[in-house]
Amino acid sequence: FSYYFFCRLIFGTLYPAYYSYKAVKSKDIKEYVKWMMYWIIFALFTTAETFTDIFLCWFPFYYELKIAFVAWLLSPYTKGSSLLYRKFVHPTLSSKEKEIDDCLVQAKDRSYDALVHFGKRGLNVAATAAVMAASKGQGALSERLRSFSMQDLSTIRGDSSSTVPPSVTVRTSSKQSQPKASRSASEGTGSSGKC
Repeated sequence: FSYYFFCRLIFGTLYPAYYSYKAVKSKDIKEYVKWMMYWIIFALFTTAETFTDIFLCWFPFYYELKIAFVAWLLSPYTKGSSLLYRKFVHPTLSSKEKEIDDCLVQAKDRSYDALVHFGKRGLNVAATAAVMAASKGQGALSERLRSFSMQDLSTIRGDSSSTVPPSVTVRTSSKQSQPKASRSASEGTGSSGKC
């Protein structure tokens, strides 16, 4: 199975591609035509094998037959691609060319319309998502700002380091002043008792 893909890659694709390059470089019309016929037949073969692989892969020597077919297409002695093109492909395509062109034009128009339609839908979805994200972000920001009290806001600005709420100051000073007063009173009585 893997040897088939290796052989097809080398002999079915890379070898013809190199000789197609040489035909383009030399500008030989006969070689152009030869390799164009090969590529048309190879494209049809690749399309057909997509379906035959599903149904005929169990057939004995199936992959070996495909390798032999590609070699037959390439061979300068058999000229398989030229033979298939001239006998079958060219007459069929010539008789159906008008219908194929009409189908391609319709498919092109439909695909363009579908692309425009899905592009507009995609832009609408993206715009809606952006608006939703922005509104959620703004709502979260406003909720966060509402949760701050004025004291929290003054802490953020750095004003609270110098200012302490007066209720805390009063309580602290009254508690500290009482023991000092009682200490001084007891010291005063103690010292007056000694005197």
